[in-house]
Amino acid sequence: MRTKELLVSGFMLFFSAITFAQSTSLFEKGNELYKAEEYHEAVTTWTKILEDGEHSAALYFNLGNAHYKLNDIAPSIYYYEKALQLAPNDEDIKNNLQFAQNARIDVIEPLPKSVFAKWNASVEGLFTYDQWALTAVSALALFVLLFLVYYFSYSEKRKRLFFVGSMGAVLIAVIAVVMAYNTFGAIEKDMPAIVFSESAEVKSEPNLRSDAAFTLHEGTKVQILDTDSDWVKIELADGKDGWIPATDLKVL
Repeated sequence: MRTKELLVSGFMLFFSAITFAQSTSLFEKGNELYKAEEYHEAVTTWTKILEDGEHSAALYFNLGNAHYKLNDIAPSIYYYEKALQLAPNDEDIKNNLQFAQNARIDVIEPLPKSVFAKWNASVEGLFTYDQWALTAVSALALFVLLFLVYYFSYSEKRKRLFFVGSMGAVLIAVIAVVMAYNTFGAIEKDMPAIVFSESAEVKSEPNLRSDAAFTLHEGTKVQILDTDSDWVKIELADGKDGWIPATDLKVL
């Protein structure tokens, strides 16, 4: 039985190594095609890597660049956004995304945020959900350690110092738990998509007979709120919402 498990593991490692080598080869081939300004061929080559189940920020970034060179606004924004999901602090991705967004027809002004909402968003954005959770656990462990030192200390000065430190650790733990909860909730509700149709009418109800509320164009980012058969309810950054055929969008 042990030999069989080792053989299976060996085969899995072997095929993983082959897949990795093939992906690396395709990635480099795509780079060469891109340098030769053969952008369609570069996109085709890099897409094969995605079809094999491999993805990375660098791959999405390159696909965004190639589509931008082809003036494919919606795909370029889509792939830059995908790259940004994997590397949210990469300045090159942010800059190229901004260039692609400037080529959109729709200009959506986001709703103004209160000072508290801005502060909350900036604090939440410091860490991911996992990092906030790890911070909470670490702070609780620190609290236990400091409290034990406080409890067994004889010096009043040391007791006061470690008691204050333990209370500070509890405060950090509480804040981290709240932030982890908020971050997780935001992730659960976050379902962005990019409009891929050149022009798409947003309806007031999920059927073709309903009135058109407004029109969107390719490259616009929306949030999906609900689904109904082949329709999805979307919301824009400025608060407008409506229904659009699911085929007009591509979910990030």
